[in-house]
Amino acid sequence: MTVAAADLFDMTPTDPPHPRRGVPIPPPSRWVVALLSASREELRSAQAAAEPAERFRSAHLAALRAAAAVLAVRARSRRSSRPGNAWTLLASVAPELGEWAAFFAAHSAARSAVEAGVRGRVGQRDADDMVRQADLFLALVTRTVAGLHR
Repeated sequence: MTVAAADLFDMTPTDPPHPRRGVPIPPPSRWVVALLSASREELRSAQAAAEPAERFRSAHLAALRAAAAVLAVRARSRRSSRPGNAWTLLASVAPELGEWAAFFAAHSAARSAVEAGVRGRVGQRDADDMVRQADLFLALVTRTVAGLHR
């Protein structure tokens, strides 16, 4: 079941109660919905791109924007330690997404190389795999943010 970003605002007080507090889960902020929409648009760009490197880059960026949506919902401000990358932060605030964070973190260097203009680093299969994984990740994040994944 895919949940569209616009559907996230249709949640009413009749939605299932929050498992710990017994109150309905509020809809996500407009900023979170905007991040999910941007992620979906980037994923569409990846699916339409002809060049494997561009498909890979766009799909990875779509996943990064989806991770930002989770961070916007769950992350708390930290004063102490140095800032971490999004994937490290994601694994710490959403441990259930830790394997996804590790997967995308492992491919960050390849995306950076593509953005720097390095050719031949990403093949067709790599691009196809990244698009597929980003699509699955975005669907999971959308359900998670909507409060449907418990």
